[in-house]
Amino acid sequence: MFEPVSYQGTLKNNFDMLNKQLVSLIEGETDRTANLANASALLNQFLENVNWTGIYLYHEEDGELVLGPFQGLPACIRIPFEKGVCGTSAAEKRTVRVDDVNSFPGHIACDAASRSEIVVPLLKEGSLIGVLDIDSPVYHRFSEEDEQYLEQFAETLSAHL
Repeated sequence: MFEPVSYQGTLKNNFDMLNKQLVSLIEGETDRTANLANASALLNQFLENVNWTGIYLYHEEDGELVLGPFQGLPACIRIPFEKGVCGTSAAEKRTVRVDDVNSFPGHIACDAASRSEIVVPLLKEGSLIGVLDIDSPVYHRFSEEDEQYLEQFAETLSAHL
C-alpha cells in the first residue's frame, strides 16, 4: 500500500525520496501500463503547481505520440512526431523546458490553463519509448534543477519498462 509522505527537505533530497518511491512501486511489476500510471500519479502528488502530468508513448509505425496514463484534464490523444513540445522532445531525444508555452512555435494547447511545460524523453538503450509531459498553470514553473531531477526520474522509469 502506498502512503503519501511529506516532502520537506531540499529539492535533491525530495527527488531522491521520489525516485525510491517510484522503484518501490514498479520494481518487479511487468505491466507497462500499471507502471506508467503509478509514475504519473506519483509525480502528480509530488509536484506543486502542475495541472497535467502524464506519458505519451511513441508509435513508430504511425510516426506519432499516443496518449498514455496521465493525471489531469482530458488531453490530446495523438501528437505528430516533431510537433509541439512533446513531438520536439521525442524527435530530438532531449528534454525541452518551456517557460512560456505561448512563445513556443507550434505549441499544441491541450489545456488552455497551461503556461509552462517540461517534456522529458523516455529512452531505453537509446530507443525512444515515449515522453514524460508535465504542464503548469504558472509561467517559469520548471527550473534547471527540476529538469535534472526529472531526467533522473525518467531514467529510473525507463529502466523498468
